[in-house]
Amino acid sequence: MTDISNHRRIGGSIGAPPNADETMNVLQSSRDDHTSGRSTGTAELGVPGWLVVLLAAASGMTVANLYYAQPLLSSLRDVFHVGEAAAGGLITLTQVGYVLGMLLLVPLGDRLEKRRLITVLLAVTTLALLAAGLATSFPMLLIASLISGGTSVVAQILVPFAASLAPDHTRGRIVGRVMSGLLTGILLSRTLSSLVSDVAGWRVVYLGSAVLMALLAPALHAALPRQAATTAIPYTQVLRSTVRLVRVHPALLRRGLYQAAMFGAFSAFWTTVSYVLTGPRFHYSPVGVGVFALVGAAGAAVAPFAGRWADRELVRPMTGAGLAAAAVAFAVAGLGQRHILLLALAAVLLDMAVQTTLILGQHTVYQLDANARARLNSAFIALFFVGGALGSQFGSLAFHAGGWTAVALLGTALPVLALLYWATEFRDRTRVAENA
Repeated sequence: MTDISNHRRIGGSIGAPPNADETMNVLQSSRDDHTSGRSTGTAELGVPGWLVVLLAAASGMTVANLYYAQPLLSSLRDVFHVGEAAAGGLITLTQVGYVLGMLLLVPLGDRLEKRRLITVLLAVTTLALLAAGLATSFPMLLIASLISGGTSVVAQILVPFAASLAPDHTRGRIVGRVMSGLLTGILLSRTLSSLVSDVAGWRVVYLGSAVLMALLAPALHAALPRQAATTAIPYTQVLRSTVRLVRVHPALLRRGLYQAAMFGAFSAFWTTVSYVLTGPRFHYSPVGVGVFALVGAAGAAVAPFAGRWADRELVRPMTGAGLAAAAVAFAVAGLGQRHILLLALAAVLLDMAVQTTLILGQHTVYQLDANARARLNSAFIALFFVGGALGSQFGSLAFHAGGWTAVALLGTALPVLALLYWATEFRDRTRVAENA
């Protein structure tokens, strides 16, 4: 935690990028807008409001590429004449591509000029989605999904980009607003995919996203300020330094483990809730399941508040509150298998809790080293993404072994374990304060 204290003490100036003057010009321009009466919000945040909106929308649209296929599996199984296990492998391979992108591509955000890197990755994503939409065989679709999953990590380059543009006193709020767009993209992607495929077919889902990516690439290139590399070390050393950051910064590992538990619970819920909704109790259609996902999107509203809590240095207490809220959400969910309103309430509460701890965690991680925000984000996301993958797998196993009750117990246990770990952080800090 020494790194955080030092960063605050010197106003976050350590390791300013070589073109910091240009970034400051952008921020000064936003202040000039305020002076002329065009935008009061800009002066408060230090970043143009329209740019924050663009970053949030871009993050949501790119991360949505990871989830479009989930409600399409039955259609893809019939079209390509493959089994359920093979169809499910499409989701797995897309997620594998994302993990590889997090480990191999996101750290390049510290090594290369970010605007150019984002443009190139979006161009590759466009081509991969186009190939997926025109796929004539299942292996072709698998390869295209692997590539699009890997390059969709653009979302995880944009978030630290936004953090680097923000002044210290509003960084939490700006990251919160961008993350609200990213999380909304995750939550709405399944619904949008279900509705579009029902009306126009599954290929239009991929082709439509390819068009969005093709439009997004030049828009971001034109709008984003140039932001030079913050390190000149070779690429292999960049990758090694990403692993080293986990050892150097205990807060990075701690926040990663908190979020691994939360994302594991989140994945267990959304992977198995469709079994409940389509089961004999509710008889929902696939489109109905997609519409139910809209309920969870309401949880994205908490993101800006979480950013404000971070700016007010309420990270520790609100982290505990988020972990506790997730446990309560699954307790409610356990009753929700018979009452749809309780299930919907659990979905909203769970999504709010997960988003709160995620934004608080990113706020903490970004302060550890201003020169390594892309690598810090890469390590942080990779850590909790493993938790999400395990949560999805164990959630499925729990449901088939003991039904929704077993899933609710698993989902409750994960944030409770994280809460017990959080209590050790509180105790350690209290001991340090008493000995000071």
